[in-house]
Amino acid sequence: MSVVDVKITRQFAYANGRSFGDVGEYEQIDAVMTFGIDPNAPQNERIVDLEYAPRDNEGLVRFTADFSIVKPVDPERGSKRLLIELPNRGRRRVVDTFNRTDADPAASAAPGDGFLFERGLTVASIGWQWDVFQDDILMGLEAPIADLSQLSDPGQNVVEIRPNIEAKTWLLADRIHRPMKAADIDQQDAELHVRDYEDGEGTIIPRSEWSFAQETNGDVVPSDEHVYLNSGFLPGKYYQIIYTSKDAPIAGAGLIALRDATSFLKYDAEALIPGLGSLDIAIAYGVSQTGRMLRHFMYDGLNVDEQNRKVFEGLLPHVAGARRGAFNHRYAQPSNQSYPSFGHLAPYTDIESDDPISNQSAGLLSKLVELNAVPKVIYTNSSSEYWRGDCSLMHTNAVGTADVELGSESRMYHFAGTQHGAGILPQAHDAGAEGALALYATNVIDYSPLLRAALVNLENWIADGKEPPANAYARIDHESAASRGDVLKAFESLPDQVTMDPEKLWVMRQTDLGAGADEGVGTYPPEEGENYSCLVSAVDADGNEIAGVRLPDLTRPVATHTGWNPRHPDTGAPDQIVPMQGFTRWFPVSESDRANTNDVRPSINERYENRDQYAQLVKQDTEALAKAGYVLEQDAELVAQNALDRYDAAVARS
Repeated sequence: MSVVDVKITRQFAYANGRSFGDVGEYEQIDAVMTFGIDPNAPQNERIVDLEYAPRDNEGLVRFTADFSIVKPVDPERGSKRLLIELPNRGRRRVVDTFNRTDADPAASAAPGDGFLFERGLTVASIGWQWDVFQDDILMGLEAPIADLSQLSDPGQNVVEIRPNIEAKTWLLADRIHRPMKAADIDQQDAELHVRDYEDGEGTIIPRSEWSFAQETNGDVVPSDEHVYLNSGFLPGKYYQIIYTSKDAPIAGAGLIALRDATSFLKYDAEALIPGLGSLDIAIAYGVSQTGRMLRHFMYDGLNVDEQNRKVFEGLLPHVAGARRGAFNHRYAQPSNQSYPSFGHLAPYTDIESDDPISNQSAGLLSKLVELNAVPKVIYTNSSSEYWRGDCSLMHTNAVGTADVELGSESRMYHFAGTQHGAGILPQAHDAGAEGALALYATNVIDYSPLLRAALVNLENWIADGKEPPANAYARIDHESAASRGDVLKAFESLPDQVTMDPEKLWVMRQTDLGAGADEGVGTYPPEEGENYSCLVSAVDADGNEIAGVRLPDLTRPVATHTGWNPRHPDTGAPDQIVPMQGFTRWFPVSESDRANTNDVRPSINERYENRDQYAQLVKQDTEALAKAGYVLEQDAELVAQNALDRYDAAVARS
């Protein structure tokens, strides 16, 4: 086995010894896991730069990762099923998400309503991201560093800068992770590019106008971890700095950590973690960044360990869209998501599909098909993944003229009318990712019950062969898919509505990363060519989406809900989209409210007789969702109450 050591740092009664149904008490174990992998094993051949990693006396490549597991004290009372998460940017969120704690990330998540634990699941988290600043809460990985000193041209790195406030100094990192240090602060071949919008033309800023430096106490001092722009980075612009990096962490070690930690727990754990018990089924969960990592995991064919044992029976990539990410190439920074690099490359569909733009036909699952190691997969996405320009590529051809079916072992559910993260009440107007501020208050639809049902359906599919509900997303053959430009036109009649410039929306494009791309070495900036198709769900007269899994918020609406939101003028570029945020714009309550605002949408009082009638309609729609399998019977009351809460919030404005 490649897990050679587990150093336990904490072991304690989870949730102060709370008992969960028939399963009883749980305990939490936190540890540091040491891996020793064979760089020559064929199962590891896809890991970029592994051949340049240092080796121990046994010829193995060693690295460590943070590890945490919450397991039944009596394993025989559990379900013998493992749910393992990839922490999103180091944050453990799986318990908070499925148990609905509504809590900030913590070293030990609150139990919430106990959903996962009453089901008897063992829940684990593995650090995988090399650039996370590790602490008691944030989990990371100490990756091996590739020795590229003998290479005549090791290539360059690129860091994207997306300011929402004006600043002169920026860390050489995506967000606030560990920086990718400059090899030489005086390197003259480094370039700083700027674009007016995501897909705009790039301009090179003269080298004399910026430096590898930072402003400290009023002075500008040299720094290999920062870039300093004399005129300042402007909100709403997109900057990319291309330079030679000091080190080359092997980012693909994170993929191996996921694979081998899970294999260890299934097959070999008793020697190092006594009392774990047997685990028959392993399911991986990833959200957003880590959902894209699960797609990368599948693409690289990593679902077999060094002993050729199948690792995962199921995967649940959530709000990942059609892309992969910066998880397995030279100088990869895993949190990067928008710069056109390896994560933007085809394939996007599960199965082979002719792609005249990339001139290939491979599918995301092609390597796993060859290995007979395809897991069952349920993809779940919000509307935001469609509006950022890529999600429809999971199920259409490259040019958007025909539907492409998913793999036979896959399902996909679009949670209609939702934003990237589940919405909540009271409605917020907070800054989003990287401090971006949206024009409208955010989307309030809580899709968490749909996600819980997806997990249970995946379990039942694996364990009992029970088919999950049918796929639910916009289709070309159903005429429920539309262009973003056409959908935006439908909003022109809403009072005081502001939309984005359709020409400045995010897109996926043909991306040529140079001669070394097949070896995971990119040339930046890449050459970009033809646009891929981007389709979203068509909308009804209220502006609500007609395709996907539609909660009562859409079937019995009291507002217009979207997966997109324009940038606020205070953060620059008001004609562009805020990533990952949608909005909720309430209907007028009464006919007089409607007349006063010139709102074309019928008022709430015109639609529904009273709250009691609304509750009955919502109950009917919820029961239909539960019968179809998109909502669990145990969550039907929760779904109905959520809709009533939104009704109350809407009418309270009158």
